[in-house]
Amino acid sequence: MAQQAGGQRPQPRAVPDSPEARAYLQDYATLLEAVPFPSLVLDERWDVVLSNAAFASLFGGVGPHPTAMPDDNFLRFVLFHPDAGTVLGEHESSWCLPMLAHFAAAVERDGHDHGLQAIRRDIAQDPIMDAAYRHGLPHWIRVVGERAFAHDGAVRPLLHPDPRWGATECRVVDETPGTLRDLGYTRLTLVLRETRRTPARARGARRSAAHLRVVPAAE
Repeated sequence: MAQQAGGQRPQPRAVPDSPEARAYLQDYATLLEAVPFPSLVLDERWDVVLSNAAFASLFGGVGPHPTAMPDDNFLRFVLFHPDAGTVLGEHESSWCLPMLAHFAAAVERDGHDHGLQAIRRDIAQDPIMDAAYRHGLPHWIRVVGERAFAHDGAVRPLLHPDPRWGATECRVVDETPGTLRDLGYTRLTLVLRETRRTPARARGARRSAAHLRVVPAAE
């Protein structure tokens, strides 16, 4: 991410076998860098294939983590990075649960995938995320219905480190062209909105609750 923030042409991390596909990704990286909003290309395991400087700027303040950096695997970042809530507003309801819903759908489609299995093991080892996955997620899906599985068009709160934005919102836009989709990739852009939000908690708060709000505390 830091390499991409310096104005250099970003390089795709996953390299397809086809020379034509590699050339397409190189050119698509140039296109991505021209977008003023945070934008990234993900594979089917949420590994980040490409991201732009605006994405680097949004997450540039998060601390190091061995497995959950935002430009490595976005799902792991949302679920496991202790700084995720400092950037992703309403972290649990607006980001964790939608991402868990997508992950659950992926596991149902391709549960034998080793990458998905590794993420599931890590969820099981995190008591908070495991409670969300096994108890909170089914309840939340029943409440929100099909919207649980729709990224495109969702409006979610952000806490941007740039004071020109600050506490704001973004609309998640899926703008995946057919060629990217054929490669197994998805492109998401976080379109920052002018509407300012008052954060529910002070910026910098980290995940430290003993249980999730969507999961009733044990009696």
